[in-house]
Amino acid sequence: MARNRRRSSRSRKGGFSTSAVIGTITLSAVALGMIGAFGWLKFQAMSTVSLDKASLCPTTGPTSETAILLDVTDPISEATSIDLKNQFQRLVSSVPVNGAIDVFALTAEEGKLERTFHGCNPGSGDLANEWTSNPKLVQQRWEKGFQKPLDDIAGKLGSGTSGEFSPIMAGIQRINLEAFQPLPAGINKTLYIASDMVEHTADFSSYRDGVSVTKFEASPAREKFRTSLDGVQIKILAFQRPGQKFEMEDLATFWKSWVEKNNGDFAGFTRLEGLQ
Repeated sequence: MARNRRRSSRSRKGGFSTSAVIGTITLSAVALGMIGAFGWLKFQAMSTVSLDKASLCPTTGPTSETAILLDVTDPISEATSIDLKNQFQRLVSSVPVNGAIDVFALTAEEGKLERTFHGCNPGSGDLANEWTSNPKLVQQRWEKGFQKPLDDIAGKLGSGTSGEFSPIMAGIQRINLEAFQPLPAGINKTLYIASDMVEHTADFSSYRDGVSVTKFEASPAREKFRTSLDGVQIKILAFQRPGQKFEMEDLATFWKSWVEKNNGDFAGFTRLEGLQ
């Protein structure tokens, strides 16, 4: 009996007990979990996009571009102004995180625009990762640098002043050159135009020439305002001003022809509420 007890004692001293094996496995699992968690946090921190402080755009460039051309060369009715504000706020909310938005006001001078906003959607606090950032600060940044300035613009829509000319084509050409063409290939580009869509310049005027595609093609404006809209979606928010005689269907046909002949993607013509 004594021999058996001695053999059992040596077996315990020379090998590993079940509890020791389980303890080792548990410690290893905890260590691996800690390493994995550290690696995940490090990856999240490294994958956080670096933003430009002024525009809140990624320092590597925006992931999309939305431009808005507002024709404020003449005032619009109250109903149209309300509809335009609603449309404006909807399209602003559709800008993806890290996507850019540029707002331009048309002037009576050909090719001269007033850029009233340039920036990117940095994402609100709801989208912030509480492990790697401060959701409250992210929300404040979003409100101050993105949402509030655009809300201020929306609040001023409809307060335009009368202008001698309405060079819409020249405005589109300028936006294409400044906002779209510098972007790398593959970036989604969308232009919204809020206007009565009545082109009026010395080279071509719908007041003088109507909305005839044939007359426009024969005018100096065809070459003067030609621009390459490859990869650009054009969406029109059209409104009618007091005394305007043009049929919306004719205006839609005219601008669809112009956009497509400049290689753009005509993506819609929406008539805003107001004067009928």
